[in-house]
Amino acid sequence: MLWIMRFSGFFSAAMFMIILSPSLQSFHPAEAIRSSHLHIPFADTDNRFSFRKAPSFRNADECGWISGEITVCDPSFVHVAITLDIDYLRGSIAAVHSILQHSLCPESIFFHFLVSETNLEFLVQSTFPELKFKVYYFDPNIVKNLISTSVRQALEQPLNYARNYLADLLESCVHRVIYLDSDLVVVDDVSKLWSTSLGSRTIGAPEYCHANFTKYFTAGFWSDKRFSGTFAQRKPCYFNTGVMVMDLVRWRKEGYTKRIERWMEIQKSDRIYQLGSLPPFLLVFAGHVAPIQHRWNQHGLGGDNVGGSCRDLHPGPVSLLHWSGSGKPWLRLDSKRPCPLDSLWAPFDLYGHTH
Repeated sequence: MLWIMRFSGFFSAAMFMIILSPSLQSFHPAEAIRSSHLHIPFADTDNRFSFRKAPSFRNADECGWISGEITVCDPSFVHVAITLDIDYLRGSIAAVHSILQHSLCPESIFFHFLVSETNLEFLVQSTFPELKFKVYYFDPNIVKNLISTSVRQALEQPLNYARNYLADLLESCVHRVIYLDSDLVVVDDVSKLWSTSLGSRTIGAPEYCHANFTKYFTAGFWSDKRFSGTFAQRKPCYFNTGVMVMDLVRWRKEGYTKRIERWMEIQKSDRIYQLGSLPPFLLVFAGHVAPIQHRWNQHGLGGDNVGGSCRDLHPGPVSLLHWSGSGKPWLRLDSKRPCPLDSLWAPFDLYGHTH
């Protein structure tokens, strides 16, 4: 409980530390939705949701000035990719809110939203009128025949696999992106994560080398050298794919999307793992990940993938709180049965019921 009290005080103080300066030229929100596969099935904005308008967030003086017409290709932008899904929309809005609130240069962040169904971008635009963002349509049919059953139905949703295709969906001028899940909040300046050196690696993420890596794959996988041999020359460690810094130039050059798809095809025929989109990433990248400080993914706050029990923070400093697992803070708060740490998510919630 002492942790919670200290964090709650930190969040309250942070609200008064936003440094104001003149607004940058606005990028027209959601200027286009890109689809290279199918016609986009437009639908009315979902009426179940109504979000309060967020306050304006301005760059500090030391952030510099973006001159001329603002485009997604501006090299001064920090690029962040998040999915927009009906079931997780409340979490996505809270994540964006937390990023803006804790950024020294919030107007220098460009958001890339991945969608598969409705015009959710209008909710984003009304909640964050000055946000620089673009919406990209991810066709579920791309992965429909590659997805296997998992321990939790939510892990089988096609949009969970959109992160595999960021290098294809985003403009080629976007060389690097931070991918974030929708069930987290950032309590530090995201530019610190953005500036992480990847060295010769394609992705960076916090690694957890003390975790039991073998449990992410079946006994059949480990007993078959055709499969387990992929780790023979590596020292693989578990990492959570909900927080990643991705070098898209290197990704495109090495064709990592096809490598991930190949493992998903093998899974369909040989059943080598039980979880959803995580194991293919482990198969391709584990042992070849640029390590990032653990403070950038205090994960597992949603409990396990079935029960969703309450959990505590890991030891050490915190820059990002992640409710991975089946327990989501907005559902537990609404049910009047929250976990203690859910109170750290609540200040960023902008949700309000439509009456």
